[in-house]
Amino acid sequence: MSEYRPDEGSFNVEGARIAIVVARWNSQITDSLLAGAQRALLRHGIDEQAIDLFRVPGAFELPLTCSQVAKTRRYDAVVALGCVIRGGTPHFDYVCSETTRGIGEVALQEGLPVAFGVLTTDDLAQAQQRAGDNQENKGEEAALTALEMISLFRQL
Repeated sequence: MSEYRPDEGSFNVEGARIAIVVARWNSQITDSLLAGAQRALLRHGIDEQAIDLFRVPGAFELPLTCSQVAKTRRYDAVVALGCVIRGGTPHFDYVCSETTRGIGEVALQEGLPVAFGVLTTDDLAQAQQRAGDNQENKGEEAALTALEMISLFRQL
């Protein structure tokens, strides 16, 4: 367990509502990220009815959708999940850069935790490693980050 990853403890998040926004592009990976996020949320007492799922075409659509979801003020946090795998063109760099910038901007503008669970990998094998049914699942990490941030915000 990394010193940077939260321990498996209880987060003070009773009654929290979570939105998960997940890209369909590279669905073999994003579906695994989603499964990891859902497992983590349920394991920490988030009611299944308090988790809403929104699917978007690809990673580039994550920021706008996270923004619209955040503006509803129905959620305590948003978890953004996607996967961009490097190809032979600069497209990878543009999508990764704008997706990252956009998701961060949503969090700052809306004052709401938006957990970043977007893989940016060189190849499919790296993506599979980070989305596997293991402790390295970045969807699970993003969900734990959302819970920790909700708990922190409630203490402020």
